Amino acid sequence: MARSPTLAELRRYAIARSLFKPVTLPAAIRRLGFVQADPMRAPARAQDLILYQRVRDYRAGDLERRYERLGVEEDAFVNYGFVPREMLALLHPRTPRRPWDAATTDRARELLAFVQERGVVHPREVGEAFVHHGRVAGYWGGELNASTRLLDDMHHHGWLRVRRRESGTRVYEAMRHTEQDDSPAARLARAQALVDVIVALYAPIPAPSLGYLVTLLRYGANHLSVEARAVVKTARERYGDAVIDGTTWFWPADENPASRRHQPDEGVRLLAPFDPVVWDRRRFEMLWDWAYRFEAYVPAPKRTMGHYALPVLWGERMVGWANLRLERGQLRHELGFAEARPRDAVFRRALDEELERFERFLAPAGSE
Repeated sequence: MARSPTLAELRRYAIARSLFKPVTLPAAIRRLGFVQADPMRAPARAQDLILYQRVRDYRAGDLERRYERLGVEEDAFVNYGFVPREMLALLHPRTPRRPWDAATTDRARELLAFVQERGVVHPREVGEAFVHHGRVAGYWGGELNASTRLLDDMHHHGWLRVRRRESGTRVYEAMRHTEQDDSPAARLARAQALVDVIVALYAPIPAPSLGYLVTLLRYGANHLSVEARAVVKTARERYGDAVIDGTTWFWPADENPASRRHQPDEGVRLLAPFDPVVWDRRRFEMLWDWAYRFEAYVPAPKRTMGHYALPVLWGERMVGWANLRLERGQLRHELGFAEARPRDAVFRRALDEELERFERFLAPAGSE
């Protein structure tokens, strides 16, 4: 029986298993299982920042440009993002947490017939054809066409899929998901597969964080909530585990966090706020002994790190954070540090190399 890992070994394992050697774009998405999306661009979207660290020669926007050919889907999981197409059979048919009333169902059927007739529709076309639906409050303030909101809901309910994006806007087509075996054993198997994705993506994962992520799974698989909670209750039977300083940690059963092969490289990495390495703020603080905060929605006078601070990983040390911006085509950066700024010339050289790599990542495709 393998010995229990130390916290330092868990830290090295967390970095090395997630920041794997760069692969192709389809391979990276399959390996991750889920790539969280976010519309904010500061200076690149979260999904691009996540893939930049894991895909060879990745450029910002490659996921959107290649989406139709990749065999991936925009959909809800623990958050909104991108999943391999084969995961749809685990997530659908979905029972939404907020069912439609009769009037909304009738409007959705009318809109679906419109989409089926057109084949592929842009929300602008729908808004023009269904202006009589009126307007509703937007997600982040203001108003939008009620039909635009209904398109989002129809996508979540499984009536539509995202065919592609045009300048960041989702373009839809009709979708019909295959009915699944609804027996207790089959439902449990689907829940186990979904929780397996969570554990594989965020391992090593503290038990409280696993419980929290499974509650978030209600967003993408509310119909399997009971079964998913049952998987958590038997987690010690399904996954590798250890108790360290009073906290139970989990990881895939066929992996050994104490293995010497988990060795991070010595480079600097600028990580997205939603990167799997840093997403779990509880785990982040336990592994690196300081609290990272995402402050994009914090009033500017109250920010301590910045609008869109990217954690700075150096080897296995999370030394601080960086705020990046483009000014007249030039990448500017401001750094903050959890402790003293590293004075090591190796750090300065590694940081310069990462900033140069980041500039190439932001450069338009074909610009070289």
